[in-house]
Amino acid sequence: MNLVLVEPDELDGTRATICGRRARHVALVHRAEPGRTLRVGVLGGRVGSGTVVRCSADRVELDVTLEHAPPAALACTLVLALPRPKVLRRVLAAVAAFGIKNVVLTGAQRVEKSYWQSPALDDDAMRDELLQGLEQAGDTLLPLVEQRRRLRPFVEDELAGRARGSLAIVAHPASSQACPRAGAERVTVVVGPEGGFTDFELDLLCAAGMRPVTLGTRPLRVEHAISALVGRLF
Repeated sequence: MNLVLVEPDELDGTRATICGRRARHVALVHRAEPGRTLRVGVLGGRVGSGTVVRCSADRVELDVTLEHAPPAALACTLVLALPRPKVLRRVLAAVAAFGIKNVVLTGAQRVEKSYWQSPALDDDAMRDELLQGLEQAGDTLLPLVEQRRRLRPFVEDELAGRARGSLAIVAHPASSQACPRAGAERVTVVVGPEGGFTDFELDLLCAAGMRPVTLGTRPLRVEHAISALVGRLF
C-alpha cells in the first residue's frame, strides 16, 4: 500500500480514522507507531500526508494534511471483453494503477455467459479491486466501470460516438499494423477475449472506426496485453 486511502466520511476536519484491511496493513506491514508519517489521500480528492496519532491492529487515527492533486489520468477508454473472474480482479487493479478512468466490460462470442453471474462483477467486489490499484499508484480517483453484455448493440449504437476524435484501435495479433504511440491523443482501445474476436466481430468493430493493431505475433493473456498496450501507447 503506497497510499492510505481515506473515505470522505472517515475524515473529520483534519482527523481521519480508518479500520479493517487498511488499518491492519498500516499496523502490521508499515509497522506504524504514533508520530509516523504516511502518504494519505482522500477518495475523490487530494493527496498529502498523515501523522499517526493512535494505532491498533484494527483502527488507526491520523492527522491529515492534503496538499496535492492526484496523478493525472491516462487519456484512455478501455473496452474489454469480459475475462474470467479471476483475471478480471487482476485487470481491475491494474487498470486503476495505470490511471485508466473509463472501462466498458462487454460480451463477445468467446466470452462464457456464466462469467456475467460471477460475484466478481458485484459493485463492492469491483470497487475493492479498484481501490487496491489506487493505493498502489498513489491515486484517489476511481475509474468508472460500465457493463454492456451484448457486443453488437454496443458497437453499433455507442462505440463510434465514444471513440470520435480519439486514436481508435482494437488489439488483434493477426494485424499487419504495429500498435502506434498515442502522443498527446486520446485513445480508445478494444481488447478481446483470450480466444480473440471472431471475424464477424472484428468487421463490426472496424465498421465503427476501430483500427486493428498488433503487439507482435505472440498472443498474450488479457492482463499482459493491457499492460503491453499501455506501455506502447503512453
